[in-house]
Amino acid sequence: MTAPAAPGGVVACVQSNYIPWKGYFELIARSDLLVLLDDVQYTRRDWRNRNLIKTDAGLRWLTIPVETRGRYTQRIRDTRVSDRGWAASHWDRLRQHYRLAPCFRREREWLEPLYRDAAPRLAYLSDVNRLFLAAICRRLAITTPLASSADYDLEPGKTGRLLSICRQAGAARYLSGPAARAYLDTGLFARRGIGVDWMDYEGYPEYPQLHPPFSHGVTVLDVLLNMGDRAAECLRRPAPAISRS
Repeated sequence: MTAPAAPGGVVACVQSNYIPWKGYFELIARSDLLVLLDDVQYTRRDWRNRNLIKTDAGLRWLTIPVETRGRYTQRIRDTRVSDRGWAASHWDRLRQHYRLAPCFRREREWLEPLYRDAAPRLAYLSDVNRLFLAAICRRLAITTPLASSADYDLEPGKTGRLLSICRQAGAARYLSGPAARAYLDTGLFARRGIGVDWMDYEGYPEYPQLHPPFSHGVTVLDVLLNMGDRAAECLRRPAPAISRS
């Protein structure tokens, strides 16, 4: 199979998350190809299988239960869901806490079927995450294709892995989240003729959130259920979103 490519374009690579926050989707929207790094080690108590929602009692986690006992070095894409009842439970909690949100009735038309269908069909966390990522991208009118790191021949090391994906995709630039400044060797990219851009997640506008006080660090579903068709506006900021190395 030919690895997905974005010749002369912008490639971003990120581990798959469950219903991630709005910044994740801005990263996708600003890319010509988004590669999900699911060949790396699964990390517990992280964003891979959980995210935050707003409730009248504060922030609360929605967590997909996964098999971890004796699997401490497993890759994300090998991580199995351990309880198929998670989807019904998550939808019940979303309905409980967001039923009074302005756009809940309309958004449930596409969101509820995802929860109804995910549990019986999908046994692996990566597949669940990708199902929701693709659906949310469609709702936000983000057309960036999603690929998997399994589609590429990967070199060792954190920088090597990313650089090999960019080279095989024909990327002109690599778009990274700011946390990678701690380890990414931009010199290697430069020697291969690939520029590096950095996302800046500061300056997002607030929006009318059902349960104050306001919090940016919640699932993008909070934006959609409160803002509906105007949700994409919450991914845009007056400040520059990208800086270059």
